[in-house]
Amino acid sequence: MGDFFQNRNGALHVMIFPAVVLLFVFSYVPLFGLTIAFQKYNIFKGIFDSAWIGFGNFRFVLSLPDIYQVLWNTFYIAIMKIAAGLIVPVAFALLLNEVRSVLFKKTVQTIVYFPYFLSWVLLGGILIDILSPSTGIVNDIMAGLGFKPVFFLGDASVFPYVLVATDTWKSFGFGTIVYLAALTNIDQSQYEASIIDGASRWKQALYITLPGILPTVILMATLSLGGILNAGFDQIFNLYSPIVYRTGDIIDTMVYRMGLVDRQYGPAAAIGFFKSVVSFVLIVISYKLAGKFANYRIF
Repeated sequence: MGDFFQNRNGALHVMIFPAVVLLFVFSYVPLFGLTIAFQKYNIFKGIFDSAWIGFGNFRFVLSLPDIYQVLWNTFYIAIMKIAAGLIVPVAFALLLNEVRSVLFKKTVQTIVYFPYFLSWVLLGGILIDILSPSTGIVNDIMAGLGFKPVFFLGDASVFPYVLVATDTWKSFGFGTIVYLAALTNIDQSQYEASIIDGASRWKQALYITLPGILPTVILMATLSLGGILNAGFDQIFNLYSPIVYRTGDIIDTMVYRMGLVDRQYGPAAAIGFFKSVVSFVLIVISYKLAGKFANYRIF
């Protein structure tokens, strides 16, 4: 036993043990509740006594008139968020990398990174106020420029793009730091050689900078595929309303309303189970793609 604690790996195993216990209790034990997806669940009878109906809940969910619209909304919003979450941080990192003032660069980096730490509960209240069609500062500015006010959070045709824009604003600071770190790994002698050859800043960015961070971009893109069904429950839940369900309702919000509001536990569990299976497959695929195109390996 003494040899175990003297061994460096043994000490690390002891340190990680509490985290493993928490992971098991909160992530693996609840998997037993997936049996609800195959039952006509009754909260008074519990899991062991509720009637078993096989795939009945899945058939019921697929018969819902809005299920395919919800699936489309989930994919559409998630794909737009993934695309914007790649393009904006890369572009911003490239621009910020050209700034020579260290103080200015650090200040801007801190400012854009700050929203990442704020919860959507707080940001939701702020966005509801500033995007209000009557008292919001955004519509006041638009009115001053001669545009008509827009009900950003109440117009079904606009709402998905508001979600993408606000999510990108909140999170692109983190991505910027990732790509700035990748930029530091580029061999500076390449830039010196290109200057001698007369290459402009644009040519340096195109032929040195972008290829230098391309593996990181590919890695971030492929790993994000695993979360394509996670269109952002916490964000949408704090911003949406029934008038934008047509374009803003996603799988997670549907599960919330069906399970916790309408108390249809079986169908809600069936939707969640379906999402988990698809997400698992996408994670495996994204890991394989990351290994192939970005040489990413966990072990």
